[in-house]
Amino acid sequence: MSTVEKLDRLTADQLQAALPAAIIGRKSIVLEQTGSTNDAIWRVASTDGLPSIPEGLVVFAEHQTAGRGQRGNRWESAAGKGLWFSILLRPEIQLSDSGRLTIWAIEAIADAIRIEFGLEPAIKLPNDVQLNGHKVAGVLVEMRAQDKAPHLAVVGIGINVNQSRDDFPVELQDRAVSLAMALGRQVDRQNFAVALLRNLDLTYRETFSKAVAAFNSSPAPTTIRDKRVAKFRKA
Repeated sequence: MSTVEKLDRLTADQLQAALPAAIIGRKSIVLEQTGSTNDAIWRVASTDGLPSIPEGLVVFAEHQTAGRGQRGNRWESAAGKGLWFSILLRPEIQLSDSGRLTIWAIEAIADAIRIEFGLEPAIKLPNDVQLNGHKVAGVLVEMRAQDKAPHLAVVGIGINVNQSRDDFPVELQDRAVSLAMALGRQVDRQNFAVALLRNLDLTYRETFSKAVAAFNSSPAPTTIRDKRVAKFRKA
């Protein structure tokens, strides 16, 4: 890993410190490498016991060796170049409604990209976010039933952040894009991770969680960023 990549490493303590009152991100783990972050969360759940794991646990990996997309497709996860992470949730929905989580996640990702970078992403159903017709992010939701408790969901998210064209396999170079390629500059992954988790947390509370009173009583937005977020929340 190069010096630049080492300086851009994700830090779990800093992520948690930036999200002290959040559901999503209040506990974060950063792995050097794993097969897939979805599988890593399920392993944590089976090892530690579900009751002890807080909703909103986020597991990041600097590198995935077996990242998964929809229909068993492989997700290319260049080391230190993107945001590859999964979130453990207990939404008050049925297994048949898992598509709602996918829509929530891709909308939150697209909105965060729009707010942070001034880009205009498009959503391509069922689970992709695109820039100029090229895939920049994807979501994979997996749910498991529980008796007498909200069903468990793991929401896996992959975002191409600092790849160059050559970082993608040849077969993907005309179909994939990174934020850095679209912007013409590198992106601070840690800062974007915090902004993204905040937006995911905000919209999750409104859409799926009963714990929304504090957010609904927050002051009226006063900045352009706040207004954009408020507009998204009302949509």
